[in-house]
Amino acid sequence: MTPRPLQQRLAGLRGAMPRTPISRLPHGRFDLRAKLEYCNPNGSSKDRSAFWILKNAIERGEITEGTTVVESSSGNFALSLASFCRVLGIGFVPVIDPNVNASTESFLRMLCDRVEKVTERDNSGGFLSTRLSRVAQLRSELAEVYWPNQYGNPDALSAHYRLTGEEICDELSHVDYLFVGTSTGGTISGLSIRAKERWPDVRVIAVDAEGSAIFGGEPGVRRLPGLGSSIRPPLCERALIDDVVLVPELEAVRGCHALLREYGLYTGGSTGSVYAAISQYFAGDVEPHSDDHPVVAFLCADRGNAYADTVYDSSWIAATFGEDMNPSAHRSRILPV
Repeated sequence: MTPRPLQQRLAGLRGAMPRTPISRLPHGRFDLRAKLEYCNPNGSSKDRSAFWILKNAIERGEITEGTTVVESSSGNFALSLASFCRVLGIGFVPVIDPNVNASTESFLRMLCDRVEKVTERDNSGGFLSTRLSRVAQLRSELAEVYWPNQYGNPDALSAHYRLTGEEICDELSHVDYLFVGTSTGGTISGLSIRAKERWPDVRVIAVDAEGSAIFGGEPGVRRLPGLGSSIRPPLCERALIDDVVLVPELEAVRGCHALLREYGLYTGGSTGSVYAAISQYFAGDVEPHSDDHPVVAFLCADRGNAYADTVYDSSWIAATFGEDMNPSAHRSRILPV
């Protein structure tokens, strides 16, 4: 039987998904390994979950030639969906908010026939609930809609279990500490389950943004897209987490600049948060287990291009944080699990 056009395009998309490299970064105390997820086709780890969700939905018949995909995202997941839906020949309507990076919004408006941008803050001071309400409205208005639901779709977990996690387990003989940024929960859940199956003693450290409600804190205003959420995503309930580090946004900025200076890695805000968390985690009372040169792995989730006008712009940093730039006022915190 000749494959239908949508299935043919899906096969082509599957062939374009690479295995991303793991780079060893020189460090005096650790065997530090960076999984370069920004080598994915659209430059971020969200390509994994977007591809896997769309693939499975097509194979189950939930997405057809006439389907419009609608999703709430102001960052990399929207970019991935926009690109992949264009390849597949199906419609995509992203629902974004004012925290979207200018380059991301510009890309989405070029690639998508329709972009919905909400501007009203929800009760938490953020925009997530407002975005999700708009998604619900669009689902009732449009004729044939598929909602990926990145916060609750088990295919997002499966993507990182089957793809990202499997690659890490294939390439590294051992990992002592795995640091993973947390937002929708799919990445941390998939990676933690896969890693602990392979290495039962590995410690999984979830990295979250200060002002996020994922691990029980009060939701607050966050200016950088990427980490954090004003809700606790259902997928997080399946994650196998040993420790949590909360990172203030200024520390995330400093983490990005440190990665660029020390290793030449031009990364996004979530990766800067994770690098800051690694430094803070071992600066406290935590002593590395196993040997005296443990393997510490983390994801470089995306490139810094979308953050050129924010994280890497000195005028934005000064205007955003003002006089409150004392490092001691912006320390990451390690939370009990």
